[in-house]
Amino acid sequence: MKCLNNRAESHLSGEVECELETVRNGAWVNHGYCGSPPPPARGVSTIYGPQTLFQDSTEGVYTADTPGRAPEEPPSSNQSLMKGRRGCCSFIKGLWGTALTENVSNNREQFVRTTIRELLVYLVFLVDICLLTYGMTSSSTYYFTKAMTDLFVNSDADTGVKFQSISTMADFWTYAQGPLLAGLYWTKWYNNQSVQGGDRSFIYYENMLLGVPRMRQIKIKDNSCKVHQDFRDEIVGCFDVYNEKKEDELSFGLVNGTAWSYHTEKEVKGSSYWGLLTTYSGAGYYQDLNRTREESADVLKELMENLWLGRGTRAVFIDFSTYNANINMFCVIRLVVEFPATGGAIPSYQIRTVRLIRYISPWDYFILACEMIFCLFILYYIVEEILELRIHKFSYLKSIWNILDILVILLALVAIIFNIFRTIKVDKLLGKLLQNPDIYPDFEFLAFWQMQYNNMNAVNLFFAWIKIFKYISFNKTMTQLSTTLGRCAKDILGFAIMFFIVFFAYAQLGYLLFGTEVESFSTFVKCIFTQFRIILGDFDYDAIDRANRVLGPIYFVTYVFFVFFVLLNMFLAIINDTYSVVKEELSSQKDELQFTDIIKQSYMKTFTRLKLKKEKISDVQKALQSGSKEIEFKDFRETLKEMGHADHEISAAFSQFDQDGNQILDADEQERMKIELEEKRDALNAELNNLGENYQTDKPVTSKEPKSPTFVDQDQFLGLSRQVVSIEACVENITSRIKLIMHKLALQEKAAGNKLAEKPSAAWEDNDLLSMNPVSDGSASGGRILVCVDRATKPEMPPRKPALRYNSAYNSHM
Repeated sequence: MKCLNNRAESHLSGEVECELETVRNGAWVNHGYCGSPPPPARGVSTIYGPQTLFQDSTEGVYTADTPGRAPEEPPSSNQSLMKGRRGCCSFIKGLWGTALTENVSNNREQFVRTTIRELLVYLVFLVDICLLTYGMTSSSTYYFTKAMTDLFVNSDADTGVKFQSISTMADFWTYAQGPLLAGLYWTKWYNNQSVQGGDRSFIYYENMLLGVPRMRQIKIKDNSCKVHQDFRDEIVGCFDVYNEKKEDELSFGLVNGTAWSYHTEKEVKGSSYWGLLTTYSGAGYYQDLNRTREESADVLKELMENLWLGRGTRAVFIDFSTYNANINMFCVIRLVVEFPATGGAIPSYQIRTVRLIRYISPWDYFILACEMIFCLFILYYIVEEILELRIHKFSYLKSIWNILDILVILLALVAIIFNIFRTIKVDKLLGKLLQNPDIYPDFEFLAFWQMQYNNMNAVNLFFAWIKIFKYISFNKTMTQLSTTLGRCAKDILGFAIMFFIVFFAYAQLGYLLFGTEVESFSTFVKCIFTQFRIILGDFDYDAIDRANRVLGPIYFVTYVFFVFFVLLNMFLAIINDTYSVVKEELSSQKDELQFTDIIKQSYMKTFTRLKLKKEKISDVQKALQSGSKEIEFKDFRETLKEMGHADHEISAAFSQFDQDGNQILDADEQERMKIELEEKRDALNAELNNLGENYQTDKPVTSKEPKSPTFVDQDQFLGLSRQVVSIEACVENITSRIKLIMHKLALQEKAAGNKLAEKPSAAWEDNDLLSMNPVSDGSASGGRILVCVDRATKPEMPPRKPALRYNSAYNSHM
């Protein structure tokens, strides 16, 4: 009832102040949603004292009567200081206001609004981090990698040896002196004309070879293993599998260069490498090639003739780097050939295409701006996390979403630090390379950490996208996934133990049965992934059958039956059953405040404000129509006063058009008022039409659960409000008259009781009808009321009508 009949504000001044803004959220809180505060209780005085329902306000807004307040004391210096601190805290809370820093537990609307605000800010952050992540890569990266792979891995020599087909040391030297040198040195065009680049090589005429390539090998000591005594006479020398502690550190061969002398990892400035067989250190024997093909061919020939590779060699590394200025990309290539203790050779390669030099093109400078914005966002979220941790202490870490927030911030800080380090390191390395182009440029270290940086950004971006679920969790549809997983977590965990017992049992069985012949079962780890692939339908049954013709089919059939048809479907059954229960529970819950409700409320506020303004204009027009050629202020005031308008608003509207100040509106002044009112009314009608049609307010109730309140049209609301005020006045009058009637009935019954005590038998025969004097209040209309009063009957008396009829004249005002 706070908004009741509030149409007294003058709209001729163009100001629109609605009572909706004074009651704040309370006027539009949908109490059908859980978490909404209960509606304010109405006082009894609003029924029996309708004259105190409204009071004039200096702001032109009607408000309900409130208890009297004590006079305010002048603020002291301490109070001013507290206000200043409170204002600072309010600013911080407003800037970093979240659902965890503000008290939104009892206000569903505020919670939704705060969450939407957080979501909008976070979406800007997400767009920024996406630009950064995708700005560091390009589609050209793939084609650059493919070009280098085709040239150095898939190209073959005249003898048909390719890098991937290397199986012996002889094949390695054939590849090194053929496809490797041909791919490294491009100094002539296809018509044998020299490339204009001096002595520098431009691979594919576009990719400059940086510095010179390097070859490095790792050897194992002789007699690093023991030979059985039965074979010691026939077998001389024993070289164990690779172990860093068994590396050979002695000089050998020509002993006159780096290729024949051992160098530690620190001296080589190398790093360890994770190969197919094991992890190798960054130490060993190395040889740098030259800037021309002829000189490099001589170096390789010398190494081959002097048996640079021997029985103790366990791995050979070929490292070089190229740079493409067209796309500003570095390609760091490492070709590895591992020589296991079993003999033979296992080739592998690693090609990393990275962008190490930043900020060249306009797009790069745009990414720089995004990086600065990203740093500001990280600083913003750091302050936000500190505030939330300060409020909630260690209980803040109980939520997985809060832990995800901290993880995203930590990864972002690491990314920022590495970006700065990478920029400094690249500038230093390139400066050293330009001063001495005949050295080997070690971009392997930077390329490795650049790839880790890219991987970290990819993971961080993944978490950033997942974090969106935190902000859309206020919608019950969006919470079905998290609720389902949370409900069935214990069941899945318990059943997973049984699943993996069976799964690992089959993995061990497959490793022992087929590990010696089938590559996908050669290690226990490969067995695990092979069995996951079998679940997805990717398997090689013929290889299993060839490895063991009896146990192979038995293994395959039983594994598919128990793991795929039974255990895996049990997982799906648990999740499906839990999802059905969760969906049923969510469907039976009350509808909570949604984002669409916020939009609807904003629409209704705007629509109601315009309707109120239109109604006030209509009241003024009615006042003008009810007057004569000249309207006095007294008549104008009384007409609008009956419609619920305040005195100061009526005076303001009247004085605006009363140009001569005689408290009378003549015909010209009335005409000007009518014209302006009509213009404003037409403008309001157009604005209302643009807002669209009203929401439907009459909706059938189909369940016994409380439904969310609906909005009524303002015309209906104002009409009902007037009726309620009239009914309140009538009820008060009727109540006082009923009390008077009941008092007189009590006196009459008392007198009749005395007579019945004296003459009990005659009371039932002769005193059935008693009359009362008519009750009149001076405004009777001659109406008569039949009042029936039940009397207690005695058990020994025969049943008769126990009512006494009283005829009374009663008048009422309705």
